[in-house]
Amino acid sequence: MDKNLIILEYNKIIKILSEYTTSSMGKEKILSIRPMSNIVKIQESLSETSEAVSVILAKGKLPLNGLCDIGPFIRKAKIGSILSPIELLKIAQVLKICQDLKKYIKEESEVDNPYQIINDKINQLNQFPGLMKEIFNVIVNETEIADNASPQLSKIKKQIRQKNSAIREKLNKMVNSTYYQKYLQDTIVTIREGRFVIPVKQEYRKNVPGLVHDQSTSKSTLFIEPIAIVDMNNDLKSLLNDEKQEIERILSEFTNIIGNNHSKIKNNLEILTNLDIIFAKGYYSIDINGIEPSLNKKGIIILKKARHPLIPKDKVVPSDIYLGKDFNSLLITGPNTGGKTITLKTIGLLCLMAQSGLHLPADFGTEMG
Repeated sequence: MDKNLIILEYNKIIKILSEYTTSSMGKEKILSIRPMSNIVKIQESLSETSEAVSVILAKGKLPLNGLCDIGPFIRKAKIGSILSPIELLKIAQVLKICQDLKKYIKEESEVDNPYQIINDKINQLNQFPGLMKEIFNVIVNETEIADNASPQLSKIKKQIRQKNSAIREKLNKMVNSTYYQKYLQDTIVTIREGRFVIPVKQEYRKNVPGLVHDQSTSKSTLFIEPIAIVDMNNDLKSLLNDEKQEIERILSEFTNIIGNNHSKIKNNLEILTNLDIIFAKGYYSIDINGIEPSLNKKGIIILKKARHPLIPKDKVVPSDIYLGKDFNSLLITGPNTGGKTITLKTIGLLCLMAQSGLHLPADFGTEMG
């Protein structure tokens, strides 16, 4: 950042402003804001801030909770790389925010609409209610897909439960039989390498025919898959593979839909990030009792009861400062610690804030060149 901006503590204002954002994208973009010199763009930015203040005071906080950077996921879908459940959930959350914003700002006619700027931005959001609802219905949490995500998955899940139950029933009979109990380290059924096994004492290895999948640290226990359930375990493994393939198919379908609409969803993200920034400026304005300054091209500065925004409200001394209309030079005198430097910094900082589209802690009638 330019040394002059740091001397005037512009960097501190931007840092404070960034804390009002909801998303990491909004915060990052605010931290890169710099004063503008184009009066048209400055006025547009100030008008956005003023409208955000009006919307907040009339309707409350903008519903942006849950807004996150789904940009990497959109790009991933665009190239056909299958999205994970958590990535799909985050995309659905952003789509829900778009829907919530449509409800937040009611559609009004251009003549009667008091929030034209904000409304125009929200109206540009693309809605995908079907996709959003389907993702929320199908994905249970960050790692799990609903059993009824598809008829095929539901069928496979049922078969897996039945096979699990049959294997456990068969093994429980074995571990609880008097014949096998003397060979076992413990009367339990466990799993090793995705296969159901029972813990057999090392010295009785030959008495329990089957496949050894693991052994205890002390090597006194072998985890054996009895021959009697090998085929059943194979069937279960096959079903689990079918389940994996069906889940990938479902995730792939969602990925294709998002990939085909990546530009629209990306546009949504950009609009939401822009709204996050605009409303951060609105929240900040409310907290500092800010006003929108008038702008001029004549280099005239009129500050009415201007307050340095970094000095606590109960300690700051408001200043009236006029420059550029009846005179072009202003001599500030006074004793040490009398406020000369803070007055100069206030003028400079408020100029920078206005040029960044921020409201100023001053009274109405304030004007900036």
